Amino acid sequence: MSVIRIRGLHSLEGNIRIQGSKNAVLPLMAASLLHSGTVTITNVPRIQDVNCMMGILEYLGCSCVLEDHSLTIDTRALSAARIPDQEAGQMRSSIMLLGPLLGRMRQAVSRHPGGCSIGKRPIDLHLSALRAMGADIRVEGEQITASTPGLAGTGIRLSFPSVGATENVLMAAVAAEGTTVLEGAAVEPEIEVLCRFLREMGAQIEGAGTDTLVVHGGVPLHDVTFAAPGDRIVAGTYLGAVMAAGGDLLLAGAPAGHMEQVLAVAARAGCQVEILPEGVHVRMEGRPKPFVLSTGPYPGFPTDLQSVMVAVAAVADGTSAIRETVFEGRFASAKELQKLGGHIIIKDRTVLVEGACPLAGKEEAPREAQAKAGDRQEVEVQAKAGDRQEVEAQAKAGDQQGGVAQVEARDLRGGAALVVAALAAKGETVVTGCEHISRGYEDICGDLAAVGAEIWMERE
Repeated sequence: MSVIRIRGLHSLEGNIRIQGSKNAVLPLMAASLLHSGTVTITNVPRIQDVNCMMGILEYLGCSCVLEDHSLTIDTRALSAARIPDQEAGQMRSSIMLLGPLLGRMRQAVSRHPGGCSIGKRPIDLHLSALRAMGADIRVEGEQITASTPGLAGTGIRLSFPSVGATENVLMAAVAAEGTTVLEGAAVEPEIEVLCRFLREMGAQIEGAGTDTLVVHGGVPLHDVTFAAPGDRIVAGTYLGAVMAAGGDLLLAGAPAGHMEQVLAVAARAGCQVEILPEGVHVRMEGRPKPFVLSTGPYPGFPTDLQSVMVAVAAVADGTSAIRETVFEGRFASAKELQKLGGHIIIKDRTVLVEGACPLAGKEEAPREAQAKAGDRQEVEVQAKAGDRQEVEAQAKAGDQQGGVAQVEARDLRGGAALVVAALAAKGETVVTGCEHISRGYEDICGDLAAVGAEIWMERE
């Protein structure tokens, strides 16, 4: 097992090249199954989730070659339709293979997808939409078995703008006969990227970037080479790092057009943000100002960066309120931040964070920030997008001393948030559970060390 060690209180100066987008590349890899030929995707991040998806595609009969950051997938020998249990259990994105496999092989078998434990992530929208297109789907325990004599275009309305369900329906519709009209679709940038990829392969898709997609299916596809965009969540993580630790960074290749809400919150918190042709230039002097935000589907503030912003709020000059509206289990890292001296109250789906700078911790924190009977007065707050209402919370007094703090990454983005917080903490912080972080960050230690952080990974 590997751990990440960080000695904090070093400002960050220089350039970080933002890796390709995990949330864009994985659907592109799945969509390659729709075409019997060769697909090349460039700017591919070398991360665990990409390796896992490559393993699934190879198990199904495809050939995958990853050289540097260019991935070539040859799907001509696709012969199987059963997703291996181990890989399906490791990665949430395995579910998006149902649509392409039904379209190409007319059958698919998988177990319920795994991945991070960040809350309930039902797949009922995926299954009901595929059934509407002519798939017979049986769920027995953890196993999902699907078959079809041939998918057919139809009208579908999603009750919630699920990114994964939108991707599955979109890919299935490309293979289906006839026209599919999908209403209530997610409008995340990664959906638009998938639409562009499919259109460059020859698919006929209208409405990309809107919540209504029209797909004229059954059109022959052809080979394509396609460049993935920069990862907006990784860029937001490194933006959070400079907000917490201070400094001056160029986030080269950051997709500023997909980060409007994130950059707006950063600016409200006192970060200087400049959008340049080559990326986003950010500068932070002093502590962040307190802020209020609420997560939501795009173009709202991304839930994937909620944990990072809790870490930033932990060193802000005042009390911040962050409301989570997408995944109820996103607060595991907030509890870990208390080990670094974070003053945090969790109430329903809102966290109240009273900033303290610098953070510090040791193996047994000198006080518990989580509210206990008699320790704190009850505080209630409504945090809505754009609200600037002031919130107050009582925190027990307690000295913070430098030392070694150990915190555990329990999910991908929460793990990255712990790294961000550790950059602003006295003493040394050890982050365990690094396998979660490696699912989405190619080299978080190398990236941050190159701009002045004292951070490294070591095997225990």
